[in-house]
Amino acid sequence: MNLPARTRSFSCVAAALLWGLLSASSAAQYPLRPIRLLVPNPPGGASDAIARVVAPRLGEALGQPLVVENRPGSNGNLSSELTAKAAPDGYTLLLGQDSQIVISPHLYASLPIDTLKDLTPIASLITTQMVLAVNPSFPVKNLREFLDYARRAHPPLAYASIGNGSQHHLTMEMLKLRAQVDLVHVPYKGGGPATVALLAGEVAAMFGGNSVTGHIKSGKLRGLAVAGPRRSATFPDLPTLGEFFPGLEVTAWLGLFAPAGTPAPILGRLHAETNRLLADSTMRDRIRGLGGLEPFVSTPEEFAALIRADYAKYRDVVKAVGARID
Repeated sequence: MNLPARTRSFSCVAAALLWGLLSASSAAQYPLRPIRLLVPNPPGGASDAIARVVAPRLGEALGQPLVVENRPGSNGNLSSELTAKAAPDGYTLLLGQDSQIVISPHLYASLPIDTLKDLTPIASLITTQMVLAVNPSFPVKNLREFLDYARRAHPPLAYASIGNGSQHHLTMEMLKLRAQVDLVHVPYKGGGPATVALLAGEVAAMFGGNSVTGHIKSGKLRGLAVAGPRRSATFPDLPTLGEFFPGLEVTAWLGLFAPAGTPAPILGRLHAETNRLLADSTMRDRIRGLGGLEPFVSTPEEFAALIRADYAKYRDVVKAVGARID
């Protein structure tokens, strides 16, 4: 039966209003069932460790468990896609790492989603300082000596990373560009293998996060500088890269994301409970106890601005070094 145009229009408006009321009601009662928290890495890494620490407490605050689900694959792109294509109802969340959100889009010829449009940032979780580390047998004591030695080295020194296009890789490439030194990139499959290679003297240096922190503390590796905007609480005696090259800084972060279109009340509740949890002294101590990690509290606007700035920064770096993953 063909309805008059006015009747069809009224029906569409009524349906939209009803959907809006149902969505508002669902958001007000959220959550009513367990929530999936997708983690882009296998068990054992920093993102998994954070998920295991945060999920139980956040679940308690929300009144429903957060079920951690490790979904590694394609440098985090699999978990990004699964989240973006899930129903935008707050029951599928992503513990996203900076590399998959702001670096991968520039490395791959094509991705099934747009990370800036198809994922909505909820809350920042942690930051970690990237540390430039060398084997203690290497004849340098500080960053300046390392760069001078690297300029004289023939053939060029080799450095490790956790993979092509990783933040560890691109941070060293940024340093190479600013310091005008030549180093050879040797990618490994993860922080563990890369750190083992550095400990064995197979490479001269690497930027690392918590994979190198314990070894620097024990004296098995020597830290030369940190890549963040300020000196690290873990290594207060190490200078920042910016002290030598103003503006050169890298902040590694993890945060919570939801599918685009998730109702604002749900996002608001998740953000508020996450920030409340990160303000708890016991939780802050547990995060810091994981090694080189710091709680990262921000407003939604601040976190979104950081994502946009990092997206633009890595776009330019990837273009400059010609990094690509097909």
